[in-house]
Amino acid sequence: MVAQYTGSGLLPGESAGSGGSVRGYLLNRAKPHLPPWLAVGGVGLAGALGNWRWSDSSAAGVGLTLASVALTGVTWWAGKSTSAQRRLHSAITVAAGSAWVTAACLAGPTTGPIDDLYLMGGPAVALSWNVRMVMRRNDATGESGDKGLLEKVGLARAQIGTATVEPNRVTAPVALAPGEQTNDDMAKALGNLASALDLPTSAVRYTPDPDSNRRGDLVIVPEDMLADTVEWEGPSNLGGSIADPLDVGRYDDGAPLLLWLPGDPDAGRNSTHLLIAGGTGSGKGDTALNLLTEILSRRDVVVWFSDPKAFQDFAPLRPGLDWGVEGGTDTEMLVEAVKAAIPARTRWLGAHGYRQWTPTAAQQQSDPEHSCRSDGRACGCEGMPFLVSWFEEAANTLRALGDDAFTGIAQEARSAGISLVVSLQRPSYDQMSTSTRASLPSVIALGCDARDEGFSLPDEVLAAGAHPGAWGNRRPGYCYIVSPGIPEDRYPSPGRTRRFTRRAVPVMELLATWVQRNAPAADPVTAGAAVGVVGNAYTGRATADGPQPTALRALPEEDDMHHGGPLVDPEDAGIDPEADLPGAEDGDDAPIFGQESGRKPSPEEARELFAAALEEFEQNGQMIVGPKDFTDWCDRNQLSRPWVSARLKEAAVDGRLQATNTTGRWRIVPALAAA
Repeated sequence: MVAQYTGSGLLPGESAGSGGSVRGYLLNRAKPHLPPWLAVGGVGLAGALGNWRWSDSSAAGVGLTLASVALTGVTWWAGKSTSAQRRLHSAITVAAGSAWVTAACLAGPTTGPIDDLYLMGGPAVALSWNVRMVMRRNDATGESGDKGLLEKVGLARAQIGTATVEPNRVTAPVALAPGEQTNDDMAKALGNLASALDLPTSAVRYTPDPDSNRRGDLVIVPEDMLADTVEWEGPSNLGGSIADPLDVGRYDDGAPLLLWLPGDPDAGRNSTHLLIAGGTGSGKGDTALNLLTEILSRRDVVVWFSDPKAFQDFAPLRPGLDWGVEGGTDTEMLVEAVKAAIPARTRWLGAHGYRQWTPTAAQQQSDPEHSCRSDGRACGCEGMPFLVSWFEEAANTLRALGDDAFTGIAQEARSAGISLVVSLQRPSYDQMSTSTRASLPSVIALGCDARDEGFSLPDEVLAAGAHPGAWGNRRPGYCYIVSPGIPEDRYPSPGRTRRFTRRAVPVMELLATWVQRNAPAADPVTAGAAVGVVGNAYTGRATADGPQPTALRALPEEDDMHHGGPLVDPEDAGIDPEADLPGAEDGDDAPIFGQESGRKPSPEEARELFAAALEEFEQNGQMIVGPKDFTDWCDRNQLSRPWVSARLKEAAVDGRLQATNTTGRWRIVPALAAA
């Protein structure tokens, strides 16, 4: 029977309980160190054979000398791509070995000191290579002796420690030369490192050690796992809490792309606001859909949503929104409602013993520790869901309301259990105020112009290797996420959100129906604050069996083929276009100019008309007004716009109106509140 090697270190014929396992282990450990000793033996054999062949040949002496010099030169030339130490060590070894072979061939391996040189120098040279191998693989120091890669990028004296290998991700600690190199030098060399490894710039990142200016982790992702598009198939955690992570895609190493909106006092994570920034064609719409579907699928959150694009991308989800508006005056009212909700929600949370919103705040308050009663008994108050106030295409809103429209919300809303989500293409200083931008700590940065990278990501993340400007609009959905709860070494790691196709529309509609039937409506405190400032403009989310928001495609298909059918004014709807025109009647030739314009109302009557106009606006749900909204009313009542402006200021003094952040725009105080 033939014994087989099992990989356990046993030699043929030895059992696990014998001492052979030790010999096998030692043999396996010694194998990597045998080549230098075999080379020494080969040199001795070559000297002996050469002497037998060429002992009396002067021509052989010349040839062997020339060969020795040539071999040493070739070794020096071939080692130019390695480290200086390895090149010198190799050249000295070859020169010593070839010189001894030449002497042994001509004079004899046992002549004079030749045999002594062999017996002393051979083991010394072999041991020098063994020592070099041990030093190179010494895990105790965590340093590598082969720094050829770093030499190419100008960091020759830097040292790379033992790498941690994960699926499609290699992480290696780097120690730069003390007093000569800093983490900034490493960050500047990332582009050259990517070039040396033949990888894209985004595949090489560096995370500095916060406790050292010369140490950090070098991360290399050799394969781009984001190249394949992944379609959205549904929310990741239907019925979960908004405090659970929101899964919006995956990183380039295959890990899930997660973020959080509420804070977690146990984990030390703060609540956050979010900026979604990306140029045209960067996949910002799909990214927003990934996030919004995750939010709506949670059981303890309501969403107030503004979209000046009339819900072009979000129409299937609109029935699931607690409040959805289409920009303009309606967005002004939503902003004012959020501002009013902040102190109301903060007061409620404080009265119930919450320093910040947690999932228990969304439940009925049956715990005495979270009671607003003074006697220490459970109050039983209705819970308060988390609130997400989302402003899509926010550049439109900022142009209308001013660049600091969201500043107050961004600075105060987090403690009230409110997250602000702002989505726009270019978050530059001429779009939003620096105070607002500084109050948006989280960002999803998609492809953009290279000159706009600094507006989207912090400088330290860009220095670590993040480069959204490299994508532009060529890689939709590619993004970087910076947010509390995400490890900092993940900040410069690119990810990609899932793609929404037409196949996703029925799933989104089902999700909106689920929200109507299972998710909570706004709590009385939040809803009361909204109604207190915008009146019946806030209606809350429609139920599954109630009236639905106006559909974007409400026309029959046959009318849609004719571009929406004929555009007919309502007062002319009964006119038959085929009927003959009526004949001339008396008065048709009377002049229409130069006649009396009618009686102008007295000041008292005009003020009564103005009060009635405010009531009409309030009944129609338009709670933000200005002189331009009274244009038709002025024409009907023969009053000028300056007169209206004066009445607006008087109404503000009387408490019927309240100034907004926008000059010339006033918020109507509901009649009951004003009284």
